[in-house]
Amino acid sequence: MKRILVPTDFSEHAEDALKAASQIAKKNNSEIIILHMLELPSQMNDAVLGGASIPETMLFMKKANEMLDEVASRSYLDGISITEIVKMDKPIHGITQVSKDYNIDLIVMGSHGSSGVEELLIGSNTEKVVRNSEIPVLVIKKNISNFNAENIVFASDFSAEAKKPFEKLLNFSKAFNSKIHLVTICTPNSFKPTHEIEKAINNFVSDFNITNYSTQIYNDTNIEKGIINFSNSINADIIGMCTHGRTGFAHFFNGSISEGLVNHAVKPVITFKI
Repeated sequence: MKRILVPTDFSEHAEDALKAASQIAKKNNSEIIILHMLELPSQMNDAVLGGASIPETMLFMKKANEMLDEVASRSYLDGISITEIVKMDKPIHGITQVSKDYNIDLIVMGSHGSSGVEELLIGSNTEKVVRNSEIPVLVIKKNISNFNAENIVFASDFSAEAKKPFEKLLNFSKAFNSKIHLVTICTPNSFKPTHEIEKAINNFVSDFNITNYSTQIYNDTNIEKGIINFSNSINADIIGMCTHGRTGFAHFFNGSISEGLVNHAVKPVITFKI
């Protein structure tokens, strides 16, 4: 994991994401790219695109760079290679372009905690990045003083389409020597016999070189509660999710994970695009 991208709007949630990214970077000797997307009023954008340099634009750029310098000087970033970027573009376009230009391995973004991830669910920049990014996105809900990834939950129906995101999850887990907890959630509306689920998981796992893992069948009233309750029961550090670009939050168990999981999961969530 060579490069980690942390977009910031200078909010508390972005600061929480940067703190988590700093801990990941120190463990993996990674570089952090801190990105601020400067969204200007439409008339200013027109002037910039037309080659004009207007005083207001220069003032915004100067202020953004000063604020980014201040963020990059945080003591918890000591010893980490930092690159600062201020880019004038729509956030999703700028984040995507910077990810490509810098060969980013992981994007870390902040969002609200257990009180509800409204921004993440109603078309915010974070949600758009999660939906569209080909690169894993780690969403941080709160300040984590000691970021850990020893135990990662991966909930799935273990169908063929889950193999690509699971391979990305394995790559992420290797950086932390994580134990991966593979779980299928059984509900009254998605019941399957134990022997069928066990066969599906075993067939799925056989395609990968993985040794540090467990398998579990967990019963609950619905899938979202099942993932959260199972994650809490094993004191998981991170919940892994698949995402589907065309629909936002991904499809598990032949249906889409509802917003309830992200709304109520206090733990960090890492997403991998199918």
